[in-house]
Amino acid sequence: MSPPVAPAGWSRWLVPPAALSVHLSIGQAYAWSVFKPPLESALGLSGTQSALPFQLGIVMLGLSAAFGGTLVERNGPRWAMTVALVCFSSGFLLSALGAATEQYWLIVFGYGFVGGIGLGIGYISPVSTLIKWFPDRPGMATGIAIMGFGGGALIASPWSAQMLESFGSDSSGIALAFLVHGLSYAVFMTLGVLLVRVPRTEKPVEGAPSVLSGPQVSARSAVRTPQFWCLWVVLCMNVTAGIGILEKAAPMITDFFKDSSTTVSASAAAGFVALLSAANMAGRIGWSSTSDLIGRKNIYRLYLGAGALMYLLIALVGDSSKPLFVLCALVILSFYGGGFATIPAYLKDLFGTYQVGAVHGRLLTAWSTAGVLGPLIVNWIADRQEEAGKSGSSLYTLSLFIMIGLLAVGFVANELVRPVHSRHHIPAPREAADVAERQQSAESA
Repeated sequence: MSPPVAPAGWSRWLVPPAALSVHLSIGQAYAWSVFKPPLESALGLSGTQSALPFQLGIVMLGLSAAFGGTLVERNGPRWAMTVALVCFSSGFLLSALGAATEQYWLIVFGYGFVGGIGLGIGYISPVSTLIKWFPDRPGMATGIAIMGFGGGALIASPWSAQMLESFGSDSSGIALAFLVHGLSYAVFMTLGVLLVRVPRTEKPVEGAPSVLSGPQVSARSAVRTPQFWCLWVVLCMNVTAGIGILEKAAPMITDFFKDSSTTVSASAAAGFVALLSAANMAGRIGWSSTSDLIGRKNIYRLYLGAGALMYLLIALVGDSSKPLFVLCALVILSFYGGGFATIPAYLKDLFGTYQVGAVHGRLLTAWSTAGVLGPLIVNWIADRQEEAGKSGSSLYTLSLFIMIGLLAVGFVANELVRPVHSRHHIPAPREAADVAERQQSAESA
C-alpha cells in the first residue's frame, strides 16, 4: 500500500480529523474499567485477573510501537491505520467470542494481545504525517491527535455502560457489547483510513520551514544517542507520576478526606475521575501548543518542576483543603497529557522528520514501563501502610515523595538534552536521494 499523496489544493486541516478518528477509537482502552465488574461477576474473576487484558494491551502498545515504527514510516499512514483498524476491531471480535463461550483466555488474547498491537500501531500512525503537514506548529498538530487518545474514554465509558445496561451484564450481554464495539470502531476508523494524505512536497506550507530542514537522524542511529535515552527517562518519569494518581484517583481522594468533617461520596469520587480525564485531554492540546511558543525544553521544565511542586503541596497540606487537592491533581494530570502530546515534537526538534514516527515508537517503551511502575508504587506502598495500621492520607505520603524524586530525575534528564552530534546525521546526498525516491514511487503508484 503506497502512501496516499495529497492532490494540489488539499487542505492540511483534513489530516487532524483523520488522526482523531483513530485516536478517539483506540482511546477506549482507558475505559476498560467499565467491563471489569461485569467480567468479575459473570466469569468469577478477581480484580487482578480482570485487569489482565488492559495491562497486556498497554505492554503490547509499547512493544508494537517500538518494533513496528520503522514499518509505519516505510509504508505510510494509510497502511498503519489499516493495520490498527484490523487488529483493534479483531481484538473486540475475539473478545466477544471469548465472552460468549466463557473462555477468558480468549478475551485476554483478543483485547490484550491482538487489540494491543492495534493500539500501538494506531497510536503512532498519524504522528510523522502530522509533523510533516505542520512544520510550523508540530506541537499543536500532534496535540490535536493525541488529545483524542486521552478523550476516547470520555465517549467510550458512558457508551459501554449504557450497552451493558441494555444488553445485560452476563456473559452474553458482555459478548454483544464487545461485538458492537468491534464493528462500530471499524467503521469510525475507516474514515481516517480514507481521509489521510501525505504532503506532495517538502514544503506544504508557504513561509514555513521545509519538513527536511535541520538535522535528520535515522531511528537506528537515534537509539544510540544519549538524547534519546534522556527523553526516555523524561517521558517515563512524567508518565509514572501522572498514572500513579490516574489509576487510583477515586480511592485516593476518598482516603485523603476519610477522617474529615466532609467525606467524599462515591459519586463525588467518580466526578473527580471525570475531571482528571478532562484535564488529561485539555493538557494534550493546550500544553503541546504552548510548546510551539516557548520551546520543548522549557515546557518539560514546567511539567517536571511544577509537577513536583504540586505533589509536594498534596503531600504536605492536601488533606486540609479539597479545592487545593483537586486543583493540584488536575494540574498534574494536565502535565501527564501534555507530556505525551509534546514528546513527538521534541523528537522532531532533535532527530528531524526523516523517521520521527519510528523514533517515537521506540520511545513509547517508556510508557509501557511507567504503566507498570506508577500503579505498582502507589498500590504496593498503600497496601503496606494499611497493614501497618495507617489510614487516610498517610497511606500515600511515601508514594507522593517518591513521585517527587522521580520528577526530579526527569528534570535533570531534560537539562542534559543537547543537540544531536553531527556524526549521527544522515549525509545530505543520501537524504536527498531518499526523498526523491519516495516521491517518485508515491507519484507513480
